[in-house]
Amino acid sequence: MSRPFLIDTDTASDDAVALIMALRSPDVRVVGITTVAGNVDVKRATRNALYIVELCGASVPVYAGAEKPLLREYQNATWFHGRDGLGDHNYPASRESAAELHAVDAIIETIEANPGLVIVTLAPLTNLALALAKKPAIAAKVGRCVVMGGAPCCEGNVTPAAEYNIWVDPEAARIVLLSALPVELIGWQLSRGDAVVNENDIARIEQSSNPLARFAIECNSHARRAYKVQTGEDGISLPDPVAMCIALDPAMGTVWSDHYVDVETQSELTRGMTVVDRLNVAADDRNRAVWAPALRARRKTMVCWALDTRRWKEALFSALR
Repeated sequence: MSRPFLIDTDTASDDAVALIMALRSPDVRVVGITTVAGNVDVKRATRNALYIVELCGASVPVYAGAEKPLLREYQNATWFHGRDGLGDHNYPASRESAAELHAVDAIIETIEANPGLVIVTLAPLTNLALALAKKPAIAAKVGRCVVMGGAPCCEGNVTPAAEYNIWVDPEAARIVLLSALPVELIGWQLSRGDAVVNENDIARIEQSSNPLARFAIECNSHARRAYKVQTGEDGISLPDPVAMCIALDPAMGTVWSDHYVDVETQSELTRGMTVVDRLNVAADDRNRAVWAPALRARRKTMVCWALDTRRWKEALFSALR
């Protein structure tokens, strides 16, 4: 029996590969794709999502959502992904159009129609936060909520302290992490180092006769150059597909622990920082007042600390064959 997945995305180059992995997974039924302003504006994210659904020969409704963060000025990541989010290769528009329902309402309706479903978020959490604000009861009907976001143990990728998805809309991220959703946090650091798709991996993917394989490499061309400038690492870093891989198979994450997690929203220096109570000191006298919202929520977040990089790459190769 196929598992229902709902995917929220700001569809750019790594999101595209994550969508391909889900759409081509034999035991998953993608019941909806919602888009949000993030890497690119919501209109472009929707266009890109529709193109990838069509490229995969799938039939999945795409719903356009929030055009800006809850409180902040919207800031895109086209410097990393290219002006169109897909490396500026002038891919054509899909023949399909977005569904009329707003993404926030689509999230609510899809969860209610598919209790126990898996939500995978690859973007700022604006849509999901708005859905929770509109109907908090949906949280109890979600089986897993896999969030690509955060830098729980190391440097950020947009500021020294924060990962982009959380930084863009930290208030939304805080709402989601302090909600009753069963959140699994897949941080940016898991897509670095040995998880980077290196020159040999790229050559292996490009040997495939599947046009999706060539697209996956091509649409990440701009991101590959930006990543080299950002980190000094050569290759394609794929945080969203890593999160999708763990959503498809939680055993891909080899080290997990659950903690109270909060998001910094007051400081400009550490805006969007995912603060993890690794030593379980949030309830100590000196911390209790600051951590009161997380303690009141009584909901810990499952944080993934390590990835089986060999199996991750095999899953990626398999999806692109």
